[in-house]
Amino acid sequence: MLAKRTCAPASSWMLVAAVAALAVPNPGSAQNSPAAAPEDVESLDAIVAALYDVISGPAGEPRNWDRLRSLFRDGARLIPTGRNAQGQGATNVMTPDDYVTEAGAFLEERGFFETELHRTTDRYGAVAHMFSTYESRWTPEEEPFDRGINSIQAFHDGSRWWIVTIYWQGEGGSGEAIPAKYLPGG
Repeated sequence: MLAKRTCAPASSWMLVAAVAALAVPNPGSAQNSPAAAPEDVESLDAIVAALYDVISGPAGEPRNWDRLRSLFRDGARLIPTGRNAQGQGATNVMTPDDYVTEAGAFLEERGFFETELHRTTDRYGAVAHMFSTYESRWTPEEEPFDRGINSIQAFHDGSRWWIVTIYWQGEGGSGEAIPAKYLPGG
């Protein structure tokens, strides 16, 4: 049987304080992202709308990749997940620049429209987590070719929202249906 502790040892508190200090950026350090339009980052609704808007557009239309970059905090990651050729779960960890390099030209050449269907949000202070259910189309008139969930983690620095991570899974790449609670009316 484990003995009950009323507080953690002093060394544990020092470790927590040291890790927390590392997580706080130097006030003089610069954010390397391009400046964001204030209306894109003033609320969680605004930053999610900007995210979907900037990647969507018809074939042949350039995207504003600096707008995309402006939504992300330095060190942010985009992580698609699905099944590899062997049927095993796999991820691809990217920076916003990696995403532009890997997907940008394809989205502009092919055309792509992603729209949000439903969202759940949990927030504690400066930290927010959103499950944003989406559907993807090649053109606005077509039936969706895929649906999925973007797990979006965001941070508020006191003046604006930043995306820290987007981790997503599509139904098509996973073979798993979206649970009803993450669909409209769910």
